[in-house]
Amino acid sequence: MNELLSKLIADWQLLHSIELVATVLAIAYVLLALKQSIWCWPAALLSTLLFTHVMWDSALLSDALLHLYYAGMALYGWWRWQQLKQQPGQAHTVFEWAWQRHLLLISLTAMGGLALGYLMANYTRADFAYLDAQTTAFSLVATWLVAKKLLSNWLYWVVIDAVSIFIYAQKHLYFLTALFMLYTIIAVVGYFAWRSHYQLQLTLHSKTL
Repeated sequence: MNELLSKLIADWQLLHSIELVATVLAIAYVLLALKQSIWCWPAALLSTLLFTHVMWDSALLSDALLHLYYAGMALYGWWRWQQLKQQPGQAHTVFEWAWQRHLLLISLTAMGGLALGYLMANYTRADFAYLDAQTTAFSLVATWLVAKKLLSNWLYWVVIDAVSIFIYAQKHLYFLTALFMLYTIIAVVGYFAWRSHYQLQLTLHSKTL
């Protein structure tokens, strides 16, 4: 009995240690992305793989699959940024889309979120089914936008993180609430940092014409 209890305590400590390391790496990913460092992607890959293990061990299979998607996007992001790095003058290039393209993307993502929310509301015991489904759908898209180095990805994250703060606070998950408050602040800073760089790009481009 004592051996079993000791093993359970050891397993619990190991799982929470992995969760802590994954969280630190996730914060490192966001900060490195803010600085446009390609090393944000290895941090993201390690973080998502560790979170996949935590979610799978906790029987949160949907979350585990979601983090596997993030791991795939980390590999794509590394490849995409590496391609830009190899092009002269493109290593720190920031891109942006017209508002019409964003509107189309937001509409399609929202519809996907509604479909996911319907499934969660009717076939699972999920709380905040529709709201949580929207944050999931938009998180998938926003991660892709980071890999594309699109300026507006930060605005997507500001909204996603703010909604996540509300959900986690309502569920009394105060550590996650505080973490996503930090993410929101970083996303705001990231937007203004990338916008400043983007505006400088436009100025330099206009001078070369």
